[in-house]
Amino acid sequence: MSDVRVRFAPSPTGTLHIGNVRTALFNWLFARHHGGRFILRIEDTDRERSRQEWADQIMDSLRWLGLDWDEGPYYQSQRGDHYQTAAARLLERGDAYPCFCTLERLEALRQAALQQSRPFVYDRHCLRLSHDEVNRRLAAGEPHTIRFRVPDAGITAFEDLVYGPKEFENALIGDFVIARSHGAPMFLLCCAVDDHEMGVTHVIRGDDHLSNTPKQLLLLRALGWEPPRYAHLPLICGRDRLPLSKRHGATAFVHYRESGYLPEALMNFLALLGWAYDDATQIFSRDDLVEKFTIERVNRSPAVFDSEKLIWMNGYYIRNLPQEQACRRVRDWLAKRGFDIAKFDQQWLDGIIRLEIERSKTLDDFVTHLGYFLREEIEYDEKAVQKHLRRPEAGRCLRALRTLLAEAADLRPETLEPLMRALSESLQLSFGKIAQPLRVVLTGGAASPPIFDVIYYLGRERVLRRLDQALAKWLS
Repeated sequence: MSDVRVRFAPSPTGTLHIGNVRTALFNWLFARHHGGRFILRIEDTDRERSRQEWADQIMDSLRWLGLDWDEGPYYQSQRGDHYQTAAARLLERGDAYPCFCTLERLEALRQAALQQSRPFVYDRHCLRLSHDEVNRRLAAGEPHTIRFRVPDAGITAFEDLVYGPKEFENALIGDFVIARSHGAPMFLLCCAVDDHEMGVTHVIRGDDHLSNTPKQLLLLRALGWEPPRYAHLPLICGRDRLPLSKRHGATAFVHYRESGYLPEALMNFLALLGWAYDDATQIFSRDDLVEKFTIERVNRSPAVFDSEKLIWMNGYYIRNLPQEQACRRVRDWLAKRGFDIAKFDQQWLDGIIRLEIERSKTLDDFVTHLGYFLREEIEYDEKAVQKHLRRPEAGRCLRALRTLLAEAADLRPETLEPLMRALSESLQLSFGKIAQPLRVVLTGGAASPPIFDVIYYLGRERVLRRLDQALAKWLS
């Protein structure tokens, strides 16, 4: 299998969908597992919708995920002469013919088929035109498409590497268009030509392309070329088993990158959408996936996109990063989110980051969790204020804490803990009854790392200022 050659062939008409990236990953893993080649091909023959900025974003997303390609990017828009040559060969051999049917006539045929509850199959009206009439209409410059002539009878069959034997009746395929009226080649012809000329040995793609495969096989065989082997990946659905869509959350891959997910966590998660090594293992490094990935372990059943599992997995990867690397990634993310991290002492910054590693499941969580350390002005959760600062004992507790924190020799946790526990006893309040109001005052919310660490990293000046502001605002 060392001669394995696979391709990822996205269209640059929008941002990458989760399903596209899963397809790219499976192709990349298959190539790396077998020591083969991973080819990137940009299918940009849709002139109206294709944009270079989308192609650039596709490549940037692949690089970020760690999917390097060995060849390409090849742009189909730059290979028009290859498709024209193939179409001319098919016309010359009688495997294709000009079709002059208008859109209105074709729509009428579709509606008739719909009313009769039968699949639409082109009626070969233009195939029955005489040779002279065809030449006359061509010479007159009459707009036309080019249709491939499907065999009249028989079946087109192939062995799918995921789904097993597949058969399609030729009579139900119908003669399909391979070039538009303005001469632009269609997807089916471009793919057949490119897969052959690029030496693609395996086509791994979503099962929404399953119905395209017999058409591409017919094209390849008509041109005298050996077809690749095909593997169609199962549909990705939500937890409700319906096809993945915006109602299940974001489907654009860039959303997860921009929300603070780690590339290694996303790679691990996407690999498990339709593939499993065994019934138990969930965590795979990049090298593990390359070693263990085989197409035989791809499941035929729809893959479930479980966003809660992704969040859990991302949190796992954050917690298990080497601390120096985790701190570097969070610092970079904070800078991306607009914090001027250069003004903070790096040792102090890394200290508050380490406080939140256990609690944070995405890099964006650090932005939320560390805001009260990094900003002078903080937002207060009204529910937390009502619950913890509106209690009768809150004022007495916070004033006593203000005196203690102002007079303490230092604010190290080992110094503060016995002092604060002694205060709770003297006030005849549980430790939670004094810690929670203080936590709300200092952080704005009811959840944080240990209160002693919060006090230490905020520093005496900011702690006292926030206490004074809270006492004046809520407890005066």
